[in-house]
Amino acid sequence: MTKGKIIKALSGFYYVLAGDQIVQCRGRGVFRKKNIHPLVGDYVTFQAENEQEGYIMAIEPRKNELTRPPIANIDQGILVFSAKEPDFNTLLLDRFLSVVEANNIHPIICMTKIDLLLEEERKQLDRYVEDYRTIGYDVILVSALTGEGIDQLLPHIDSKVSVLAGQSGVGKSSLLNALRPELDLKTGHISSHLGRGKHTTRHVELLQIGEGLVADTPGFSSLEFPEMEEAELGRAFPEIFAASASCKFRRCLHVNEPGCAVIKSVEEGDICLYRYEHYKKFLEEIKERKPRY
Repeated sequence: MTKGKIIKALSGFYYVLAGDQIVQCRGRGVFRKKNIHPLVGDYVTFQAENEQEGYIMAIEPRKNELTRPPIANIDQGILVFSAKEPDFNTLLLDRFLSVVEANNIHPIICMTKIDLLLEEERKQLDRYVEDYRTIGYDVILVSALTGEGIDQLLPHIDSKVSVLAGQSGVGKSSLLNALRPELDLKTGHISSHLGRGKHTTRHVELLQIGEGLVADTPGFSSLEFPEMEEAELGRAFPEIFAASASCKFRRCLHVNEPGCAVIKSVEEGDICLYRYEHYKKFLEEIKERKPRY
């Protein structure tokens, strides 16, 4: 028996990294019967049939996992958003941040395509960047075309397992090519009709970047809150969670309750209005998701 880490899943095969060797494995039949699905990022025990093939016998407990993209044991999520083409979207960013925060994954915001911005557009982006940095998020501005900011991102990747997530067309593959040119990953173009990119990544795979592993994931444009409860959403907004310590009621949802410190902070400008509006929108989604009797 040998221990290793799944670094790629494709067509029913799991590619396990053990030392400097990659072994192509299948899952045990009992996994299917018990509805157990090995994920990229899993630490596993496998039995090698020969030097190239084997069977996964056991999966170690996961510290976290995402359903979409399907990946486990993530240290941080690098949320890739383009400054332009497609335009930066704070609602979508806050959705990503909320789901990542709820899964106890450290988020890093990476803004791509900054070379496309005109002067006034850059000033507007800088205002948003300042908002998120004030909250406490790491925000890195990069251009895969010019190389600007790439050296600032690399230290965040070392010794970590990172998932690279963001909607199609924001330049995830271009970013990975800039970080490690020999990858030569296929990149897509933005559809002028739809205003979004084509999917160029078809499976989840952990790639060696510097001293860390990075998962390039299929593009997606929305995330749901399948397990989060109403009272838990505030924890996914650090500034709302911090202010909530002063709320009059313990289970305050920060919408219309008396003595709400969060509403007071919004009114005083200490919490960004657009972030608070996004919080309320997500709260409604969670409420509507619950079964009605």
